[in-house]
Amino acid sequence: MSVWIGIDLGTQSVRALAVTGDGRVLGAASRPLASYRDGDRHEQDPRDWWRQLAAACSQALDGVPPAEIAGVAVDATSGTILLTSPYGEPLTPALMYDDRRAAADLDRVNEAGAEVWERLGYRRMQASWGLPKLLWLLRESGGETGGTAVRLAHQSDYVNGMLTGHRTATDLSNALKTGVDLVGEKWPVEVFDALGVPSSVLPEVVRPGARIGTVCARAAELTGIPAGTPVIAGTTDGCAAQLGAGVVEVGSWNSVLGTTLVLKGVTRELLHDPLGVVYSHRAPDGGWLPGGASSTGTGVLSTAFPGADLGALGEQAERRGPSDAVIYPLVSPGERFPFSAPEARAFTLGSPADDVEIYAAVLRGAAFVERLCFDYLDLLGAPTGGPLVLTGGASRSDYGNQLRADVLGRPVTLRENAEPALGMAALAASANLATTRAVVEPRPFDLGPYLTFVDELRRRGWLSEHVAAHARERTGR
Repeated sequence: MSVWIGIDLGTQSVRALAVTGDGRVLGAASRPLASYRDGDRHEQDPRDWWRQLAAACSQALDGVPPAEIAGVAVDATSGTILLTSPYGEPLTPALMYDDRRAAADLDRVNEAGAEVWERLGYRRMQASWGLPKLLWLLRESGGETGGTAVRLAHQSDYVNGMLTGHRTATDLSNALKTGVDLVGEKWPVEVFDALGVPSSVLPEVVRPGARIGTVCARAAELTGIPAGTPVIAGTTDGCAAQLGAGVVEVGSWNSVLGTTLVLKGVTRELLHDPLGVVYSHRAPDGGWLPGGASSTGTGVLSTAFPGADLGALGEQAERRGPSDAVIYPLVSPGERFPFSAPEARAFTLGSPADDVEIYAAVLRGAAFVERLCFDYLDLLGAPTGGPLVLTGGASRSDYGNQLRADVLGRPVTLRENAEPALGMAALAASANLATTRAVVEPRPFDLGPYLTFVDELRRRGWLSEHVAAHARERTGR
């Protein structure tokens, strides 16, 4: 029996899982992480990642036979970077995924890399991405004139270096926001030359799933992972969750509905999105993992119903049956997917009479946005007919799961466990470790309110007529 170790480096905690090849969890543990936030600043201490990772692994592996441990992989937050010495010692704090202090470097980055970013589909970088932050760190640390003395490390690179005892290659997934050419699977040297970044600063790049070293004796002593255990290149946390959900076949999709809505799927070819709201990671097998993140979701429920029993509201909504009321559930101003509209704001269609109807209207709005996302992906030419797996906090709602299946007109699959750490265990094992909890079949559903919702988005000028027309066409009306 082989046991695979998956480690999820999140924002608030490190989580470690020990999983067998048939998906059984033998051990699990988490340890908290502390952040420093001040305006656009969001930092963490890289040394704390390692301390807490070692403690979590040691606890998760208590009782697991060392001889059965066959590999370990780590995921991390996307766009989190730091500078290290050539020997892996941290020289700066870690700038976290949402640190925006590099905004002044953004135009320079987008001008230098315009052709590459366009070819890769995301078109423009954002201030919180890794490459603008790398320029900021080099300037602030003085590394711009002494590039040979510093090295770029993504969050996972640093802990992989601690696990192996040497500097490791980075994976294409974590390197995406630092400007790696995902098609050529290399750094675009001409872009970094234009930005004044020496090639010596950059790590080698490999696909997720590649072997990048083995656990060293010192790390084995601290973590409980046996020395010599293969260390496998991981992914970002979002891709790790997708792998944990078992969404690995072309045409399959993972819809993560929680505070906001995120869709991630699998395609053979790179999607090209003229709006830039969909962009793709590289899959371990060389295919592509396209996805998009909406600013809508069920996060508005925690504001509308603090402390309420949402399960009871769902049961009451199910008993009452269909309603035409719809709330466009924007969690924050501006929409990112399936259309880009910085001016977008939440709105309500109809007049929900009480808390039950408000609850139902929010979930209906989230389901309508989800359907529109698939309409847009279909318009881009993405295969969307494969299995659909629902994860995220909203997948705990029986009412919501049935509503989403009805609105989408397709079966939806629910998993027993789809967390990122499981995805890393699956990547280390080169296997699908997901187990199914249930499959929800769709019931007949009147899509008239959906078309009314689409027309309202069009009327407000947020959704193009081209996309709206495709959405109408896919309803068969």
